Amino acid sequence: MGDRASGMVERTRRSHVGRSSIKTNGTCKEKTFLQAPPAPATFEDRRLWKGFCEIESEPAFFNVMLRRFGVQGVKVQEVVSLDDELLTFLPRPVYGLIFLFKWIEEDPDKQEQSCPEGTSSNACASVALLNIVNNIPNIELGDNLRGFKDFTSDFSPALRGDAIANFDFVKQIHNSFARKMDMLNGDLLLKNEATSKGRGKKRKAEEDENESGFHFIAFVPIGNQLWKLDGLERQPVCLGPIWGDWLSQAKPEIEARMAQYEEGQIEFAILSLVQDPLFNLVPALAENVKSITALSARLDFVKPDWQDFMASSSNGHAVTSEDVLGGVDLNYCLTQEDLNRAKLPEKVVDLCLSDVAQDIMAHRQQLITAQAALRMSIKEELQLNVSDEERAAARSCDYGAMMQSFVRKVMAKKRIEQAGQA
Repeated sequence: MGDRASGMVERTRRSHVGRSSIKTNGTCKEKTFLQAPPAPATFEDRRLWKGFCEIESEPAFFNVMLRRFGVQGVKVQEVVSLDDELLTFLPRPVYGLIFLFKWIEEDPDKQEQSCPEGTSSNACASVALLNIVNNIPNIELGDNLRGFKDFTSDFSPALRGDAIANFDFVKQIHNSFARKMDMLNGDLLLKNEATSKGRGKKRKAEEDENESGFHFIAFVPIGNQLWKLDGLERQPVCLGPIWGDWLSQAKPEIEARMAQYEEGQIEFAILSLVQDPLFNLVPALAENVKSITALSARLDFVKPDWQDFMASSSNGHAVTSEDVLGGVDLNYCLTQEDLNRAKLPEKVVDLCLSDVAQDIMAHRQQLITAQAALRMSIKEELQLNVSDEERAAARSCDYGAMMQSFVRKVMAKKRIEQAGQA
C-alpha cells in the first residue's frame, strides 16, 4: 500500500473533476455561445452555460472555491499517503476525506440506475465539498450555503443532489474556472453520449472505458458514526460506529478501491478537509498581544524604569513595535474584535497581581519569543492563500484564442516558405 499511495502528489495534478454533461429528459441540448468558438469564454458564457466544467483536482482550486462559497475555518490539503505515521501530520481536526478515482462501471447490466433523469452527475467535486462542510458542526457556511442547507434539509438525497446541480450560486463559482475549450469539450461529450445510446453494448462499453470520468466520494464522521457519502448512491452508507481515530476506519474502504487497479496504474488521489490553521493562530496571537500589553502595564506600576533595565540587559537593544505587536494589525488578520474576545491565561492574571518585576519581565520575554513564531506561521498561511488565488487566476485565464492565432501564423509562415521553395 505504501508504494502505491506515495505517488499521489503527481497523480492529483493529472486527475480531473467530473465531466461537464447536462441532461434534460435524457436528451442533449445544443449550446450556442455569444461569441465565435475561438473567442475566450466571457462571464456571460459561464453564467448561461448549464454544465459543470472539468478542472484539475488541485487543492488550491478547492480552497478558492470554499472561500468564494463563504465557508470559513476550513481548508483542503492533499494526503500524500495513508500510512499512519504520515496521517499524523495532517492538521487537526480532520473534518473529512475526499477520495478521487477513475470511475469504471463494474457491471452495467446489473447496476441499478443511481441518479434520476434530469440530474447532473458530474458536479461531484462540488458535491463532495458540500457533503462534508454541511456536516461540520458550528461552521460558518456563508449566507447562500446556509440558506440552501435549511431549504433542502427535508429533501431526499436524490432531490438534494438535483438541487445542487441546479443551484446557480454553486454552479457559477465552479464554472468560474472554465475556459472556452472546457465548455466545448463538455458539450461534445454530452453529444457523443446522447448519440451513442443506439449503438451496440460492446461498442458503447469500449467508449465508456475510454472516456471514464473521475468520481469523488466523501468520508465524514457525523456524530459517533462514520459515513460514506457517494453521489452515485441513493443513500448515505454508514460504515459503523467510530471507536478510535476515524481515519483508520476509512482506510480499508479506500484501500479496497485502490486494490482494483493494476500495479503502476495511478488512477486515484486523496484530499482532506481540515481546520484552517488560521482558525487557531489568530486567536492565539490575540491572546499573546493582550497578555504582553497587560504585563507591560503591570511593569509600569511595579518598576517604572523597566524598559531601561530591559535595554541595558540586552546590550542596548530596546524592544520595538517591529519585535512585538501592541494592538490591531490587519497584516496578521488581528482585529479589535479578536482582542476583545481574547482572555488572559491564568498565569498572566497571577503575574498581573504580582510585585516581582523579574518574574513578570521573564514571562513577557517568553511571550515575545512565542509571538515571533505565531506571526511567522500566520504569514506563511496568508502567503499560501495568495498562492491559491494566483493558481486559480492562472487556471481561469483562457489561452485558446492566443494559441489558435499562434498556430495560424506558424502555418501561414510554413506555406510561404513552401511557396518560395517551389
